[in-house]
Amino acid sequence: MGRRVPWRGRRSAVVLALVAATLVSVGTTAASQEAAPPVVPGTPCTATATACVDLVGLRAWLFQDGQVLRGPVPISIGAGGEARTPAGRFRVEWKNRDHVSGESGGPMPFAVFFAPGGIAFHEGNLQTKSAGCVRLSRDEASAFFDHLQVGDEVQVHDDPAPA
Repeated sequence: MGRRVPWRGRRSAVVLALVAATLVSVGTTAASQEAAPPVVPGTPCTATATACVDLVGLRAWLFQDGQVLRGPVPISIGAGGEARTPAGRFRVEWKNRDHVSGESGGPMPFAVFFAPGGIAFHEGNLQTKSAGCVRLSRDEASAFFDHLQVGDEVQVHDDPAPA
């Protein structure tokens, strides 16, 4: 038979196990909090983004080093259904200053493609819905085209941004 451990010894082992579990839990929580980048004030996006889109508020921003560089600027988005603008985190895939849509044959000046299906920021009419792209005024489309580079993070949110 094994040796009996006095109560004091067992209690010490239990206390040590609880302390160790607490430290692991606190360490995990602290690491999780550090890992989450902060939200840029007044936007729904985190500081890791270079471009931010609020589908509910119909506005967009450009960020540099976690700070608002430009915005909020008005936008037009997809009509919904198959023509909806997708929410999520994306990367700029490619750019074309004088793009023509392969789908409609319409012009897409200052196109910055960032999501599957040919979704891009580009100049366009802000009074009508798009086929899924994020339309901007000419000046804003030019600024987004100049600032965004292939690989930059674009965050698109369909939840309301803080005021």
